[in-house]
Amino acid sequence: MPEAIKTENLTKRFAGLTAVEDINLAVPAGEIFGLVGPDGAGKTTLIRLLATILLRSDGDAQVGGYSVTDQAQLVRPLVGYMSQRFTLYVDLTVLENLRFFADIYRIPADVRAKRIEELLAFSQLTGFTERPAGQLSGGMKQKLALACTLIHEPRILLLDEPTTGVDPVSRRDFWKILSRLHQDGATIFVATPYMDEAERCQRVALMKDGKIVLCDSPANIKALVPGEVVAIEVGDAHQGARVLREHPLAMRVDMYGEVLHVYTDDAGVALPGFRRRLEEAGIGIVSIHPVELSMENAYIHLAGRIGGQTS
Repeated sequence: MPEAIKTENLTKRFAGLTAVEDINLAVPAGEIFGLVGPDGAGKTTLIRLLATILLRSDGDAQVGGYSVTDQAQLVRPLVGYMSQRFTLYVDLTVLENLRFFADIYRIPADVRAKRIEELLAFSQLTGFTERPAGQLSGGMKQKLALACTLIHEPRILLLDEPTTGVDPVSRRDFWKILSRLHQDGATIFVATPYMDEAERCQRVALMKDGKIVLCDSPANIKALVPGEVVAIEVGDAHQGARVLREHPLAMRVDMYGEVLHVYTDDAGVALPGFRRRLEEAGIGIVSIHPVELSMENAYIHLAGRIGGQTS
């Protein structure tokens, strides 16, 4: 399968700070590729380099088969770039924003109306064409931004944390749209702070200090975490964590609110002992059961090993 994105020692420096260093990636056409990492890891810089918004310091990248350095004018029509921040015109209506971007991309008049109609339906904004963009909900703003990104029918999408700050239902709807685009053959390169979104990707790269420290499928990344996980909801999570960290079968204990995730070699063997130790300490147990290891579990484990934090 041809590569939609390929980087070769791609590097970007800002006044002595190396934001992106020696990035080597190959993303096949039609793949959903996820990028995760702590704030300041270089995710936004990398995406802006691929979108030809920034000039590289060293190395190079090919997007759609063209160099971002020497053939940027050929790359730009192929990509749809969506930034972290809402950058549309808040005083323009939904329809006016779409028409404006159609003008920017010189969409022919004979296909413009039909394409806008399709994008409105695709993004579930048909009933909101006269509403100013600034009066849309967070989720609707993101859908409009994506619709404007798609107005010129790019086959490669570069999305920089597109659902940050959006409610869970809107995030789910946004990813339904991305899934349909993927089914139609689009390549999606997306940075995300949400591990459930990373799990939807075919491959995920973990970025830290401007470098890619790990790149693999979600299944293979989760396989790097030893042991199994027992989820325990207790009345006092801090006390429960302290007690279980002293248990010989507990390899690691993470807190998620009032729920503890306890890593152990064998959940079935360890679970009765965890229950008994908590009961002896007088800590009330709401529920206790094994759970499937998630990308969030894996990321916290791996970030701890490399000194990072979730963003």
